[in-house]
Amino acid sequence: MPATKLHTHRVEKPWGRCDLFPGFEDVAAGGEPVGEVWFQEPGDTTPDLLIKYLFTGEKLSVQVHPDDVEAHKRGLPRGKDECWTILAAKPDSTIALGPKEAMTAPELHDAALDGSIEDKLDWVPIEAGDFYYAASGTIHAIGAGLTLIEVQQNSETTYRLYDYGRPRELHLEDGVAVAHLDPYQPIVSPGPVGQHRTILVEGPKFVLERWTGGEHAVTLPEGKTAWIVPIAGSGEVAGVSFKAGECVTMTGSETITAGADADYLFAYPGTTRV
Repeated sequence: MPATKLHTHRVEKPWGRCDLFPGFEDVAAGGEPVGEVWFQEPGDTTPDLLIKYLFTGEKLSVQVHPDDVEAHKRGLPRGKDECWTILAAKPDSTIALGPKEAMTAPELHDAALDGSIEDKLDWVPIEAGDFYYAASGTIHAIGAGLTLIEVQQNSETTYRLYDYGRPRELHLEDGVAVAHLDPYQPIVSPGPVGQHRTILVEGPKFVLERWTGGEHAVTLPEGKTAWIVPIAGSGEVAGVSFKAGECVTMTGSETITAGADADYLFAYPGTTRV
């Protein structure tokens, strides 16, 4: 199929929210908070990428993901580079990205055990419109009050270092082993490359673009899939319609047509733009 609308899977999380985002139905009174919306079934490791919305009512755990090499050592299909496009943020929202100062592995281990890791991380103020790329190995924690789209390598492997006293398992041995111990170094986004096209990140694991309305002719290499993630407005590709809150994949050569008010992400694996 040249284009397919993906299944939407809501995931309840203790740190989630009941008020979601335009395009999604809020949680009914008395329901469990929703933290994530996936656009595939959890556990399906076949696609190269995984697209999620995150709705945070509380801080997520301090965590880290392995890179491809460390993942393969553990029998996993791939590591997990990820990035976040911020759609909405409360005034005091933050994301932790790496330590403030370089740490040793024993220092990281001890700080995770005694909780001082929270104060040793660099908590960055976040606003709507921000974009951050977290390479595998980056110690991070997404703060409360955020709505964001996460584009990532398709891996569910998360090593939890600290969880604010919540009764969930930690993974200190693996987490410390794969963590980058130096301060976070942000990528430089390539930026606008046309009137309706901005490159947010270009490799090493995937390319993410942000497009606005009009027609976009796309030719993907043989065997490559792209994900269309509408934030606002609506459009169509290969006879499949899309609107905010949905996600569509495409292959081959197609023209994406979107309304003048459309705002959407376009993601695909690889190191260079199509």
